[in-house]
Amino acid sequence: MNIQVASDKADPDGKPNVPEDVQDAIRTLIKWSGDDPTREGLLDTPKRVARAWREYCQGYGEDPAKHLSRVFEEVGGYDEVVVLKDIPFQSHCEHHMAPIIGKAAIAYLPRDHVVGISKLARVLNGYSRRLQIQERLTAEVAECIWTNLKPHGVAVVIEASHACMTARGVRTPGVGMVTSRLMGCFLDDQRSRKEVMSLMGY
Repeated sequence: MNIQVASDKADPDGKPNVPEDVQDAIRTLIKWSGDDPTREGLLDTPKRVARAWREYCQGYGEDPAKHLSRVFEEVGGYDEVVVLKDIPFQSHCEHHMAPIIGKAAIAYLPRDHVVGISKLARVLNGYSRRLQIQERLTAEVAECIWTNLKPHGVAVVIEASHACMTARGVRTPGVGMVTSRLMGCFLDDQRSRKEVMSLMGY
């Protein structure tokens, strides 16, 4: 699903203007937290926070599938698994709007064409720059590649740390969460599944 987000007009220094109601909401949060939004160090914070969140949520304004529209059929007979590992990403959880920081491994078995490897990372970034839960992020990345590249198989494994758990609540630093989504031959064939998980380091 591609959600269109209206862009704010730019001010003279090229930065997007921040609507006053958004700034007021941030000032209210600062005041509710116990600080004074009118003190010097916080005067420009509402604009900074709003601009930061515009960047954090860039994914709402794009369709990640567009990155898979250009493919290459001249692969020199290559018909084995393609794996991109240790792709860093940042997101924010939809429950507490706290950071999710992690890495992903994305693999697919091409059918008759491949895509530039940077495009796999761009698909991940497109979905991660939204309010997310890790399970849905994993599924969305896999489904996008499966639908648009039509490969024999897709595998996505994401490992991340959630600040909503490490910095609040039970406060358990160092805890990581791992999710996976397998499709096609990686789901149906045990040998293929074992191979791709090994290549991805799991």
